[in-house]
Amino acid sequence: MTDDALSAPPPPQGWYPDPYGRHELRYWDGVRWGEHVSDHGRQSVDAVPEGTYLPRVKHDPAKIQEQVRAGGHRGAGLGPEASAAGTGSLFTEPVLVVNQKVKLIELQNEYAVFDANGTQVAAVRQVGQSAVKKALRLLGSVDQFLTHKLQVADLHGNVLLTLTRPAKIMKSTVIVGDGSGHEIGRIVQQNVIGKIHFAYEAGGQVVGHIRGENWRAWNWSLQDASGTEVGRITKTWEGLAKTMFTTADNYVVHIHRQLEEPLRSLVIASALGVDTALKQDNRGLG
Repeated sequence: MTDDALSAPPPPQGWYPDPYGRHELRYWDGVRWGEHVSDHGRQSVDAVPEGTYLPRVKHDPAKIQEQVRAGGHRGAGLGPEASAAGTGSLFTEPVLVVNQKVKLIELQNEYAVFDANGTQVAAVRQVGQSAVKKALRLLGSVDQFLTHKLQVADLHGNVLLTLTRPAKIMKSTVIVGDGSGHEIGRIVQQNVIGKIHFAYEAGGQVVGHIRGENWRAWNWSLQDASGTEVGRITKTWEGLAKTMFTTADNYVVHIHRQLEEPLRSLVIASALGVDTALKQDNRGLG
């Protein structure tokens, strides 16, 4: 819990996203976290671990700043709000750098999220994977046929957002939830050929769009319902050796202005999940 959370009344007892990142849900008895956990609707028991696991990515602040410059906004100029410094929160930073943890074989998706100065502000971790699922990922390219669940947490381990990408055949849908797992909205793929387009949906209404600007989807325009650009995602080049022999992908996100809910959470969720939750197939985003 953060200092602000400690001053607020505790949440009622019930099932919440596991703050330790080991399972999809863990039971909160109204006072403390318990040993009862749940994954894909199946309950089991797992003792409360001593610490909270958060993905950490080795980084050089100067390199992060170079990524920001390399992934700079193209097209319309940034508004004055975008150039203002954030407050260190995932929801207030105008620039986010999303770097995937380098692995030769990816069995669990992990990312660190930095501000424009190279300070980590959040982490993305995959939860709810069974040993069988990890074995399937090791033996073949089956990610698109599997359900993927992600938690976005601050550096205290508090879950800020949840992302669920159900198993798919052609088109992806990402269900975005708040820190308690309650649905905020959905990111729904609209096509499979050409420049990929997603719609932001909430309450049965389209509230915005994600539009790929080339077929390889290195650049994305994030738009509100009127088609006005509110942000951009740019994939940054990490060098031939890293690109060929590891699974790591890196992105720079520019958010042009402060957004209202539900668009704010959907934009941030698409930025953090563009490599994992929106893809996880063989078509490739890079």
